[in-house]
Amino acid sequence: MLIAAILRTKGSEVVSVAPETTVAALLTELSRHNIGAAAVAVDDTLIGIVSERDVVRGLERRGPDLLTAPVADIMTANVHTCATEDAVEAVGEVMTLRRFRHVPVLTDGRLVGIVSIGDVVKSRLRVLEEDRAQLEAYIHGG
Repeated sequence: MLIAAILRTKGSEVVSVAPETTVAALLTELSRHNIGAAAVAVDDTLIGIVSERDVVRGLERRGPDLLTAPVADIMTANVHTCATEDAVEAVGEVMTLRRFRHVPVLTDGRLVGIVSIGDVVKSRLRVLEEDRAQLEAYIHGG
């Protein structure tokens, strides 16, 4: 299965914030959309990603003053990305090994989606369920 299949199922809407957005405003967006990370972008050009984990680490280092700081101060700028034609299994393996939960999807350098570890797990379970159903049909002569 390809990343494109996940985006077809979940949609390609990406919550993104500008680098100058305050951490407090970021938290409002994360809560409003019930998500754990947002892309940091200028137009459709990805420049970073910022997650709840980044906020927690920033609060531990800087305290409550972090809430008025720009997300550029805490975002991950060296972002691992994937493409729509990448295999879900390969992306999931990288997410697991490198311990991150969100991967932006780029096409021709433009941000076209984001996949979470939950999206990857859900798609893998769907494939396993389809395989199980095919095996059962084969065994039972259907």
